[in-house]
Amino acid sequence: MGRIYSATFEEVAVSAAQDLFELVAPADLSVLIHGFVFSQSSDAGDSASEQLNVLVHRASASGSGGSTPTPAPMHISTTASTVTVEANNTSQGTEGTILYAECFNVMAGLQVWFPPECRPCISPSGRVVIELQTAPADELTMSGTVFFEEIGG
Repeated sequence: MGRIYSATFEEVAVSAAQDLFELVAPADLSVLIHGFVFSQSSDAGDSASEQLNVLVHRASASGSGGSTPTPAPMHISTTASTVTVEANNTSQGTEGTILYAECFNVMAGLQVWFPPECRPCISPSGRVVIELQTAPADELTMSGTVFFEEIGG
């Protein structure tokens, strides 16, 4: 087993389609995405309920306009991650091969856990994006976490 990390964003105002997370593997190792979680805390009533589409895809170009959260090791003795993580890129990167697509209700949030044989793999120097493809009808206050593993290197 490799080194496991999480990267998060908290209470971010989301009003447009965007790359919720972008992960870029370093040149000397691969990365497996174990899962991700998204929720919102601003729309609680039935009238605010809406469906949004999320894609996981390979990308050839990076987005911009977001933040660069520092990955946190899940085990206290693990070294710092060498994966580059970006969050909430409002200028989206170039969409490539779609690996996973799902629509979710904003009131319920979204939790995706990939079984071992289905975990998206990012090759050395490769990039995978978790994209909010659909813009919310009104601004949402969202939080999210992605869990990933560095292998090799």
